[in-house]
Amino acid sequence: MDTKLKGDIAEQAAVLHALKRGWGVLKPVGDRLPYDLVFDVEGTLIKIQVKYAWFDEPSGNYVVDNRRTKTNRRQMLRVAYNPADFNFALVYIENLDLFYIFPIDIFIGYGSEIHLVEAEKRQRKPRSAQYRNAWELILQASVGKESCVRSPVKFPEASF
Repeated sequence: MDTKLKGDIAEQAAVLHALKRGWGVLKPVGDRLPYDLVFDVEGTLIKIQVKYAWFDEPSGNYVVDNRRTKTNRRQMLRVAYNPADFNFALVYIENLDLFYIFPIDIFIGYGSEIHLVEAEKRQRKPRSAQYRNAWELILQASVGKESCVRSPVKFPEASF
């Protein structure tokens, strides 16, 4: 399975999870933007970047690259994301059907890779554990943002 297909699987899983929560989902045209989806959470638009985590045999962890990949026919270039690129990164672990929900500042605060530990044998939880299926972070963020829903204005009241 190639990386593009894995990304498509992760995006569709994110859409399904959002719809089950009653959120609207918007999909940008093309793939040139730094985000993959937009969730409409109670009238607030939240930009989402979706990533697919792979299993790293030597470490026993799931791993995701937290950089943007730009490709053309000759080269692949990895570039760090900016804080304004999106609001949340959703990292999907397919065989567990779970997401890690990272706010942008946390996501870009890691080095080039994030290791997600799903083994129970550790003595202490990794710092990423608090973001495991943390969908409530998106809901909380929607409360603090300006809503895109406007109160209706009657035509005679509108000022031109």
